[in-house]
Amino acid sequence: MRCAWLFPLLPALLFAVDLKIDHVTVAGSDIKKMQADLSAVGIPSVYGGPHTNRTTEMALVSLPDGSYLELMGLQPDADPQKADQHEWTKFLKGNGGPCAWAVGEKDIAAEVQRLRAAGVPVAPPVRSGRQRPDGVRLEWETSDIGTGTRGAFFPFLIHDFTPRDQRAFPQGKPAVRDFTGIAKVVIAVRDLDEGIKRYRQAYGLPEPIRQVDKTFGAYLALIGGLPVVLAQPLTQDSWLSERLDRFGEAPCAFVLGASRSTRYHAASKTRWFGAAVSWFDPQKLGWHLGFEASGR
Repeated sequence: MRCAWLFPLLPALLFAVDLKIDHVTVAGSDIKKMQADLSAVGIPSVYGGPHTNRTTEMALVSLPDGSYLELMGLQPDADPQKADQHEWTKFLKGNGGPCAWAVGEKDIAAEVQRLRAAGVPVAPPVRSGRQRPDGVRLEWETSDIGTGTRGAFFPFLIHDFTPRDQRAFPQGKPAVRDFTGIAKVVIAVRDLDEGIKRYRQAYGLPEPIRQVDKTFGAYLALIGGLPVVLAQPLTQDSWLSERLDRFGEAPCAFVLGASRSTRYHAASKTRWFGAAVSWFDPQKLGWHLGFEASGR
């Protein structure tokens, strides 16, 4: 007996994928201040250079698994009009902190086709790049998933034309060894059920695991094996609700995997889905960054 009701779901079920985080982005107006704030909690970064858009510049914390934490700020001489037109302008000018994330994709065209078959809108790939301070030229292409702000709810896709290690490891090695990589992207959503529905549609996922974290102030959902936690505010007057009002549905925190974390001061701790998560002081850092034991 054939199950006709399964046919519309086959594209998602047959091609469900694991997402490998390429990098996550933290945005603000002043790249040097962002680097200093991160250094104050014990995490060094390396200046990566200006983007070819003549509007933004970046620094990064490259991690052993090849992922990296990107700090993005406005160039000192950025054209005001171009800055206003940037996809992350509200994060850049409003010192919004976490704003986007990207996943690496060897074949963007195939992934675009898969997502479209699942009923998810995807933009055509766009070529871009930047030049490192040492003169090395980097080239890549990206494609945006969904109709919202780039990389905010869904990740954007990225594929390198130049060697990826030149982008991820500007010093030829990881900037830190105590943290292994980006473990989780925490995305603030207005409606947890709707957010879950959209992710299940795009990636063919099972029902999520849910929990409540009163300390973080959110209803949480972990869907399948993805490195994504969706977070809906517990109350209308919480920091998370205020953030949604200012920046919309987008990353509100990142969690690093940690191999050695004892020398880092945690302002607070909690447990998410069985794993202990420690949080740096968001008042000192300016945004929410946590870490958990790698391998969890």
